Amino acid sequence: MTKKSVFPAVASLCMAAAPGVYAAEAPQPPAAFNPAEIRAAMEAFNKMPDTVGTGKYPALKEEVTSLPDHVIYRPADLAKLGKEKLGVLVWGNGGCSADGAGGRLHLAEIASHGYLAIASGRILSGPGAPPSAEPVLPAPGGGIPPPATKAASLTEAIDWALKENARPGSPYFGRINPRWIAVSGWSCGGLQALQIAADSRVHAVIIHSSGIFNAGANPIPGMDLNKGALAKLHTPVIYILGGPTDIAYANGEDDFKRIEHLPVMVANLDVGHGGTFMQPNGGLEASVAVSWLDWQCKGDAQAAKRFTGPDCGLCKDPQWRIERKNFDADMGK
Repeated sequence: MTKKSVFPAVASLCMAAAPGVYAAEAPQPPAAFNPAEIRAAMEAFNKMPDTVGTGKYPALKEEVTSLPDHVIYRPADLAKLGKEKLGVLVWGNGGCSADGAGGRLHLAEIASHGYLAIASGRILSGPGAPPSAEPVLPAPGGGIPPPATKAASLTEAIDWALKENARPGSPYFGRINPRWIAVSGWSCGGLQALQIAADSRVHAVIIHSSGIFNAGANPIPGMDLNKGALAKLHTPVIYILGGPTDIAYANGEDDFKRIEHLPVMVANLDVGHGGTFMQPNGGLEASVAVSWLDWQCKGDAQAAKRFTGPDCGLCKDPQWRIERKNFDADMGK
């Protein structure tokens, strides 16, 4: 971890001060600003090993010279894909940080199901990170620092993936379906995903614990995004929120109410702003994200059953609270 980086899970919690519920084996971020507890949470997460995901293609994370300032998550053995194509998910980090490994458990899970997941930044936490320097923690009441990454990094990742798909000699040559492109992100990174979601190449949108601020209410320096961006969305979108204690709950719910022209869902899991990113394999949020991708990108009818129909899988799951609009009876069939 570099001197300028702040571990994104904790950075989001520093801004939000929202509690969360986590698996017993996962470190629990502090509910309020406490430098010692924040440092302990960072150290605990850094010690957690990488996971390969639960899908049929065990995943790895890596940096490549052809795409600097990004971290790639992919099936470790691309040959095992056979004729199956990869989908692509580009990811905005929590806190808009430059740590592309902050969501490593979540992104490896997605990659293991046949996706190329690309996060902005470098490997600055966990296995493969450089020796840690003393982290720079935001002071209470000191305001939010400018984002360390920009939404343009997500567009760069899409551009790179499609070029690699067309480049003879690339390990991805002919392995990517150009229609299976998705954008996603957590907290500030979710805003970055919404910034580029109007790109015509995007076919799926997943927003975690995020939502656009109302005019005059945006506290993030340099984040130029307003509610007008919602009208430019052109593909179904799911907001995965952490319930009423999630600092982004009101913004995400307000986005849902404003979107009238396409299918939109809000799935609330009562875990607060921290989500399930620190849980092995990304926890329940990663499972829902994989199903949404499989439905929206690959047309998987089994995955669609978690979201569609009066008795949808998530609708019947007591852990989730579901809201939907513009969902037709034939969606997912």
